[in-house]
Amino acid sequence: MSKERQVLNKENLGITPGLPLQASQGGIEELRADIQRLMDMEAIRQLKYAYFRCVDTANLEELATLFHDDVTVHFIGGSYEWKVQGKRDYVNNIGAAFSTEAVGQHNAHHPEIQMHSETEATAIWYLEDSMWILNHNARTRGTALYWDRYLKVDGKWLIKDTRYERIYEINDQLTTRPNLSSHYLGAHGGEPQF
Repeated sequence: MSKERQVLNKENLGITPGLPLQASQGGIEELRADIQRLMDMEAIRQLKYAYFRCVDTANLEELATLFHDDVTVHFIGGSYEWKVQGKRDYVNNIGAAFSTEAVGQHNAHHPEIQMHSETEATAIWYLEDSMWILNHNARTRGTALYWDRYLKVDGKWLIKDTRYERIYEINDQLTTRPNLSSHYLGAHGGEPQF
C-alpha cells in the first residue's frame, strides 16, 4: 500500500452536514416529519447492523436485499484495495470470502448519521474486525472508518455506496489452526475459493 494516505475527516470523505437535529417549531405535521427523520436514522442503523450480521454468517440472500442494484464498494486495507461495482458482484465476492474455511467477526459502532432529505443520507461508522482464513492459518484484525451513502427506494433504505479505509491492520500467520468449539461458517459457508 502507498504510504500517502488521505486525512480521514468529513471533508475528505465527502460527508456534508445534513438536516439540523432539532425539533421544528411548527405544528403536528412538522413534528411528524421530525419523528420520521428519527425513525429513518434508526432504520439506517438497523440496515448497517444487518449488513455485518449477514456478512459474518454468509447470509447472501438477505445481504442482497440491503444494497442498491448499482452499489459502489471501495475498501482500502493495509495490504489491499478492493473495488466492486454492482450488487451481484459484491454479494458473490462476499460468498467467496466467507467460506467454510473462514471465520469473521465485524462490529460497527459510533454511527454519525446525516439525513440530507427524505430519501438520502450518509453515515460514518467505526469498524472493529477479525477475520481468520483457516486453510491458510491466517488472521487479520484491525479497525477502519466506513463512510456510506444511503437511498430510500420504495420506502426502504438501501446502501448505495460503501467505502472504508483502515485505521490499523494486523496480519498474523498462525502456527496452528485455531481449535474452534463452534464454527457457524463451517456448516453454512460456501466452498473455499482460495
